[in-house]
Amino acid sequence: MQPAAPSPNETTFDEVPVEGASVDARVPSRLAQASREALSEGGELAKNIPSFSSRPAQLDLAAAVADAMDRRGTLLAEAGTGTGKTFAYLVPALLSGKKTIVSTGTRALQDQLYHRDLPRVRDALGIGLKTALLKGRANYLCHYRMRQAQGEPRFTSRDMAAQFQRIVAWSGRTRMGDMAELDALPEDSPLLPMVTSTAENCLGSECPFFNDCFVVQARQRAQAADLVVVNHHLLLADLALKQEGFGEILPGAQAFVVDEAHQLPELAAQFFGEALSARPLVELARDVL
Repeated sequence: MQPAAPSPNETTFDEVPVEGASVDARVPSRLAQASREALSEGGELAKNIPSFSSRPAQLDLAAAVADAMDRRGTLLAEAGTGTGKTFAYLVPALLSGKKTIVSTGTRALQDQLYHRDLPRVRDALGIGLKTALLKGRANYLCHYRMRQAQGEPRFTSRDMAAQFQRIVAWSGRTRMGDMAELDALPEDSPLLPMVTSTAENCLGSECPFFNDCFVVQARQRAQAADLVVVNHHLLLADLALKQEGFGEILPGAQAFVVDEAHQLPELAAQFFGEALSARPLVELARDVL
């Protein structure tokens, strides 16, 4: 007899215990208990976040995440809308004290998690752990490429030239060099390949701007942080590099949280499959010129 399928509002869990684990899976870990207390009525989040309200499914999910972290196990969880899964995994991740990497499905969710949700939870818990945001190199301004573009203008319109001048002005005041800080710049802007680098055209330590490189600085912050927020593209790129023996992008971690994990199969096919399209050929030809 097949078990009944869960309703859209139910939270389902499937925990795979570590082989040979000596801890009784029926006994909640201390981290699970602490996570429940923090998320319960009268807990730290309810005290310090005005709009917060405790939810039973959220408590169960947080406890399951905490148990998996505490026992170095694997947890696959599906949570219905309104469960509050972001807080449910952030609380045990922060309370665990373990080096944790959290991966989101998109850069937009990555920014939202890092700039909005994570600070709220961290401040509510009163935990002073270091956090970092890390994206792929194409998301950061490259000083060298920008200087090249200044010397060889290839602007097709006045508007494009004006946008480039805004990038130049912004480059003198940004601390992170994250292109997402430029709200008026579209994600498909033709200016982006002109002012950012790729693994193929990056000069590495030979770059005259290496000491001011935003990519290097972002990776240094990630190395020193207790919790790093990345996206699935970067997570899979790091895995691909490690498998090929060419190094790594992400720092080592004791725990990984993959949010929106249902997007992984399609993205994994892009990283571990073979494909050829016109766009990379056009970019290669532009770099050659």
